[in-house]
Amino acid sequence: MLQVEGIHVQFEYYQNILKVTNSNITHFAEGPVINGKDSWFKSLFVRKVDPRKDAHATLLTKNEESNLYKIQFHNVKPECLDAYNKLCEEVLPSIHADKYYPCELVGTWNTWYGDQDQAVHLWRYRGGYPALTEVMNKLKQNPEFTAYRKERGKMLMSRRNQLLLEFSFWNEPVPREGPNIYELRSYQLRPGTMIEWGNYWARAIGYRQHNSEAVGGFFSQIGNLYMVHHLWAYKDLQSREDTRNGAWQQEGWDEVVYYTVPLIQHMDSRIMIPTKASPLQ
Repeated sequence: MLQVEGIHVQFEYYQNILKVTNSNITHFAEGPVINGKDSWFKSLFVRKVDPRKDAHATLLTKNEESNLYKIQFHNVKPECLDAYNKLCEEVLPSIHADKYYPCELVGTWNTWYGDQDQAVHLWRYRGGYPALTEVMNKLKQNPEFTAYRKERGKMLMSRRNQLLLEFSFWNEPVPREGPNIYELRSYQLRPGTMIEWGNYWARAIGYRQHNSEAVGGFFSQIGNLYMVHHLWAYKDLQSREDTRNGAWQQEGWDEVVYYTVPLIQHMDSRIMIPTKASPLQ
């Protein structure tokens, strides 16, 4: 019984989605048949993906010298979160401001809704992997950073990171005045669908710029692969709700959602509050 009900609900879901494009069906159906054989109706569901001869990084980024990003997720012991934030505020801005290190602190946050007692840091390395390697080697010789890592280790339960590249159609993240809340929406895509995702979002980003809410868009290179992160800024939760609802009033947004949802294996949303040290406030 449960299985039958699930199928019925799923059928109604796709039936409702198809109503979105119902007004276009007659127009396209009157057009020429595809390849002289296949009907328009078949082309709606069967989509040919051309083989790619270039890496995703080449096709989706601005150029060969695109910035490299590192995102860090630190799960902090609940009783240590305040001390952890204070420690980060003492050390991270000094690295950000020191031209000796070819890196920048893009933003640092605590998760408000999502994984609790979690810190998220986003770094940018201008110059790609060589810049990352240079920073790592220099920090190994920095006594202050070594002491910071040792003290930080006492406060953490777990940590993980990813290396990311930015999508060419997103703006580069720049410092913002606050107060704002930030949403990090993370998508685990099906292998082989990154190019398709990028093609749809290159158009979709135009629907999400009206309140300057788009901060940055990234895809993973090392760590969890086929992972996409979209970073948004809002004045508050109600502003987030109004902005997202407003996107549905724009022609074309529903089509983007319709075609990108099947590309997703898993998705997650974090609402984050910037710490005092964050350039994104």
